[in-house]
Amino acid sequence: MLPEEFSLRLSKLRAQKGVSARDMSLSLGQNPGYINGIENGKALPSMSIFFYICDYLNVTPAEFFSTATPDPRQSDEMLKKYNLLPEQTRVHIAALIDDLTQQLQ
Repeated sequence: MLPEEFSLRLSKLRAQKGVSARDMSLSLGQNPGYINGIENGKALPSMSIFFYICDYLNVTPAEFFSTATPDPRQSDEMLKKYNLLPEQTRVHIAALIDDLTQQLQ
């Protein structure tokens, strides 16, 4: 992932969480403009701060870098609910998803 992509991903995940860059910076124990600096491509976080960022956003580092999952938090919530359903219902949902994704192709 390029630095520009990192910045965009951070901005998108932060917006999905519904917090300002300033509030996130302060929650991470950084100066008020810290996240803004990263999102504007002026800096990159250290590895330890990156792990705090992931924790704050409730995503794993792999989910952060996986642009195939646009909203990891939503996916996790859906998967938890899906796993609570009876097997027959899960089979129906899987078939529905297959049908819908085939229509997109």
